[in-house]
Formats: sequence, C-alpha cells, structure tokens
Amino acid sequence: MTQSKFVICKRNTGYEASLELRKLYLRLPDNTAKSHGQIRVVDESGEDYLYPTSFFIPIDLPASVAKQVAHTA
Repeated sequence: MTQSKFVICKRNTGYEASLELRKLYLRLPDNTAKSHGQIRVVDESGEDYLYPTSFFIPIDLPASVAKQVAHTA
C-alpha cells in the first residue's frame, strides 16, 4: 500500500509555531520514522521534521492537483 503524499494537520500541541491546524503538508518517505510512530513532513520552516503520526490525516489528491501543490511547496 502506498502512503499518501500529503497530510492535513489535525493537532499541533507543542508545535504551534511549526504546524498550522487544518493545513495541508507534504509528507516525505521515511520508513525509520514510520516504525517509531512518526512521519516526516515539510513544516512552516520549509524544512522537513518528524512529528507524531497522530497529528495528521493522510489525504489523497487527484494527480493533477498533487503535482501543482507539490510545485508550490
């Protein structure tokens, strides 16, 4: 099963400066993080960091939309 390339933030406790609620974030593949219950996302700093998986909802976008969103991130 493939992972969604994008996630929506549903919780940001302790990371209010780095994550905005209800915002779409780019998820980067990281199998080590996954094994620890975390995912790697590009946050408000523009850098990728690890966050708890429970903070996000995976979302599948149509390919044409995902391509446009990825290019603006």
